[in-house]
Amino acid sequence: MATGKSTDESQVGNRYGGRITPFVILSCVVAASGGILFGYDLGISGGVTAMEVFLKKFFPDVYSKMEQGTNYCKFDNQLLTMFTSSLYIAGLIATLFASFVTRTFGRRASMIVGGAVFLAGSVFGGAAVNVYMLILGRVLLGIGLGFTNQSIPLYLSEMAPPNYRGAINNVFELCISLGILLANLINYEVRKIAAGWGWRISLSLAAVPASFLTIGAIFLPETPSSIIQRKGDLNEAKELLQRLRGHRHQCHKLLCTSNVSNYRPKRECFSDVCGRDQNFRHDKQYRSNCGGR
Repeated sequence: MATGKSTDESQVGNRYGGRITPFVILSCVVAASGGILFGYDLGISGGVTAMEVFLKKFFPDVYSKMEQGTNYCKFDNQLLTMFTSSLYIAGLIATLFASFVTRTFGRRASMIVGGAVFLAGSVFGGAAVNVYMLILGRVLLGIGLGFTNQSIPLYLSEMAPPNYRGAINNVFELCISLGILLANLINYEVRKIAAGWGWRISLSLAAVPASFLTIGAIFLPETPSSIIQRKGDLNEAKELLQRLRGHRHQCHKLLCTSNVSNYRPKRECFSDVCGRDQNFRHDKQYRSNCGGR
């Protein structure tokens, strides 16, 4: 009996987890590309600031120390420090606003904003003619990262089936590592350009994953949890969940659970939420969404 019961529970757990559909794969691939953005910016700045042509144009004091053969504190320059750290400071501040956008307008909207701002930052960086334009580009990149890093992990968690949620979230981490590797490979190759404009390629190529994320996010669906949170439209969330899971898996439980979480009886206590309050159990909206039980 114990073995039979364990088998039944395992089967129920598998049914609850759903399956990975092409719709889920496409959504997660587009969203996880935001990890490449983060990793690319982490890796690209170190290689660019080591290019002599780049330092000669924007940070001549640092370049002169290199020419003199002075290795001690040769990168001790306030503008160079601002160029490097402005991305992280802007990202930290942007994250505070990104949480509001993600909660109010949805995860997809936050990804679109982040991708678009990141795209603008890569344009400013690649076309920079002075150090202030260069720093402005870094600030825009930081704002984009603040939005994408806040919304993408949440989007992936809500779109992925429960059984595969950890693996799909790790794809985002993998993309960060791939972005760092890609940035270093690009820096290694563009250093060989004799004309000295290789740094522009390094900074501009960030527009490629940014464009992919921005355009892809326009066509991505919102998550069922976000639809319920913002609109309270259980039918729309149910239809989307069916497309994500490939069948009518647990849609009835979604309606009941969402209704319970959104219900606020006058006497708000733990017993009410658990259904021991008779007023809650006989609420008309609760009965209609949960099969009249």
